[in-house]
Amino acid sequence: MNVDPLNAETFGQDFFTLFDLPRAFALDAPLLDERYRAAAGEVHPDRFARAGDAERRVALMMATRVNEAYRTLKQPLSRARYLLTLHGVDTQEETNTAMPAAFLMAQMEWREAVMDAKADRDVDALERLARELRGDASALTAELQTALDTAGDLDAAALLVRKWRFLEKLEQEIGDAIEALLF
Repeated sequence: MNVDPLNAETFGQDFFTLFDLPRAFALDAPLLDERYRAAAGEVHPDRFARAGDAERRVALMMATRVNEAYRTLKQPLSRARYLLTLHGVDTQEETNTAMPAAFLMAQMEWREAVMDAKADRDVDALERLARELRGDASALTAELQTALDTAGDLDAAALLVRKWRFLEKLEQEIGDAIEALLF
């Protein structure tokens, strides 16, 4: 891998190409870490301390891009969202609330469980629910890998991203409730 911070083509590469990784949801995390460290070292602003203003500015922009690429690819949900974007698919997480009936029922049950636990001041129940949601999110990882890497079913992948986003928001709400009860 060779990241040339002063090459406009390097700056325009997608995040997978930037790290010389296959464009896929399944990712070799240690290899991503290794490639990130190499790229970050090549574009670190300290290497351009004696360069002109324009070169330093470009190197700083490239360092920012390398960091953004790493953060995006490191997290499975953001990696899935990014892959869908590369395919021209907007997940519409903020506007599209259409979900299968079974997931809508589960949403209602989770919300009721959160409200009951908050009313009962039951931190253990909230922690159990948070663990359950993390397990469901983990299952979504496998489904996303199949939808994106095997089946190429972008619509299914977008739905899975919206489900995962819901679980993430609910887990945050549970975390906030636990914090409010404990402190």
